[in-house]
Amino acid sequence: MVKVLIVDDEEMVRMVIANTLRKVGITVEEAENGRAAVLRFQESPADVVITDIIMPEQEGIETIIELKRISPTVKIIAMSGGGRVGTTDYLEIARDFGASRTFSKPFDRMKVLEAVYECLTEQ
Repeated sequence: MVKVLIVDDEEMVRMVIANTLRKVGITVEEAENGRAAVLRFQESPADVVITDIIMPEQEGIETIIELKRISPTVKIIAMSGGGRVGTTDYLEIARDFGASRTFSKPFDRMKVLEAVYECLTEQ
């Protein structure tokens, strides 16, 4: 059974992605920030993690670094709506630290679903 962990401080974003994934039979867990995501991942690892970059408590880059330390093979999709600098800068940094795919918000739900499938089929 495929499991995806969605990490975003915006409940609506988590809900939209979760509903899209659940419709195709993917098991979904959610976390409202990076700290909660790392704890959840340690308890029950996911196949793919979709994480926002700008969040309270623990931001996405730090979360990506921790998740890759815990599980070097975990596939991570990073997304950002921007913040102190443009989204491209954050997403490039996310790739540098191990994100397989990146998206700017707002995003196309079907593109995110395609990215999840691509991550699952990568070696």
